[in-house]
Amino acid sequence: MKKISLLVLFISLFGCKQEYKHVNKINEDVTFLADDKLEGRETGTKGEKEAAAYLVKRFKDIGLQPKGTDGFYQTFSFKPKTEPHGEVNYTNTSEDSTITGTNVLGYIDNQAENTIIIGAHYDHLGYGSEGSLHRGKKEIHNGADDNASGVAVMLDLAGKLKKVNTSNNYLFMAFSGEEMGLLGSNYFTKNATLDISKTNYMINMDMVGRLKQDSTLAVYGVGTSPRWKQTLSATNPGFKLVEKESGVGPSDHTSFYLQDIPVLHFFTGQHDDYHRPGDDTEKLNYEGMEAISNYLFDIITELDKSGKLAFRKTKNESEETPRFKVGLGVVPDYLFDGKGMRVDGVSEDKPAQKAGLQKGDIVVKLGDSAVVDMMSYMRALSAFKQGDSTQVVVKRKGEDIQANIQF
Repeated sequence: MKKISLLVLFISLFGCKQEYKHVNKINEDVTFLADDKLEGRETGTKGEKEAAAYLVKRFKDIGLQPKGTDGFYQTFSFKPKTEPHGEVNYTNTSEDSTITGTNVLGYIDNQAENTIIIGAHYDHLGYGSEGSLHRGKKEIHNGADDNASGVAVMLDLAGKLKKVNTSNNYLFMAFSGEEMGLLGSNYFTKNATLDISKTNYMINMDMVGRLKQDSTLAVYGVGTSPRWKQTLSATNPGFKLVEKESGVGPSDHTSFYLQDIPVLHFFTGQHDDYHRPGDDTEKLNYEGMEAISNYLFDIITELDKSGKLAFRKTKNESEETPRFKVGLGVVPDYLFDGKGMRVDGVSEDKPAQKAGLQKGDIVVKLGDSAVVDMMSYMRALSAFKQGDSTQVVVKRKGEDIQANIQF
């Protein structure tokens, strides 16, 4: 009888699936996704498919339900754009000239009326496809910050939200095709696997892996609902927030904003390794990523009993962005909130480098135009064409330095 009792106990312990307990696996997730073995996770490649399979395994471990069109997967085929500003052509069948991307979708069903969508793109640039800023021999672009970091924070949130804050359902989405033009998120909003009109709000993370010492965190979309600013302030544990009103921007939240859904997009800033082979795991701030995950969890908790958020349209800042015929060859510091445009990186063999500009310089004048912020810098730059020359004034360690620029 004693042996039978022990056998029953053994079966009950090991024959049943153990209840999921949240463990922080941010470092582990980034390490897998940004490994050389995945060859940069370019849309449609073997490496991206391996990343998608890993995400399915993680979703299953957490206990999420599949919410794609084929289990956890939602595939879409498209013909690459031949004209940079043209529309992508989605196709129903795979043809020789098409690429197939794969969104990965996991769901927490709390039997609620509305659903919160939490997303991050997991594709990157492979060996340096269009969009790479690398010059030289072919190298793998691992995209640790862009955007293994966002996916890792999304997975961390999924674990934290199991069986808590149950007033909404949750859809966790890893988007494909973001680097090619927000293709995966755009496709989903037009081919949603749930009633998209029942979406409460959408949170997006793209490049959240390099929180700086001053804890500056950019948040886009704060104007898309009247509740956002108050909630961000009430739950802020000490981040220096740089808030942007517009719901339109260069990441997947835009696709949802265009469906009249309130959005928030989180971003820790540009850096020298952006879209280059140097964007690797050892350069990330893992404590910072955990802090961002905790902040997002607190935001969701604060709004749990608030019902469906009101949506508000915002000014589309991208419509006011001037078109350029030339470039200075710098990476702007998008988190800089002082006067001027601070340089966060200088590209090789470009006008800025040839003129002697350095990282940390603050552009205060370009040609005849004063530069007070990013928009005035872009307006000033749009006045020039190839072959033009002008003068630039930068502040460096408190001194005004003048240099000649040849475009």
